[in-house]
Amino acid sequence: MSIREFQQLMAQIYLQRDTARGVERTFMWLVEEVGELSDSILSGDQNQIEEEIGDVFAWLTSLCNILGIDLESAVSRKYSEVCPRCLKSPCGCPPS
Repeated sequence: MSIREFQQLMAQIYLQRDTARGVERTFMWLVEEVGELSDSILSGDQNQIEEEIGDVFAWLTSLCNILGIDLESAVSRKYSEVCPRCLKSPCGCPPS
């Protein structure tokens, strides 16, 4: 399934509820899921990590649906074939 197909699926299932919830509350859910992902990474539970990554992606997709952003286009526009900072592949930026 492509990113666009997943976004369409999320819209079909959740757009009405997400729209009623609004941008701010949907963003708060996304942030909460990122926190849960952090806890899962710290615990080292691979199954939980994968589940939380799925949740983070789903909430990001829902946020994009409410905002009218095509996630696949946004990602491919910024991250095409090279690093957007140094314009190299692989990235040649100094480690942070």
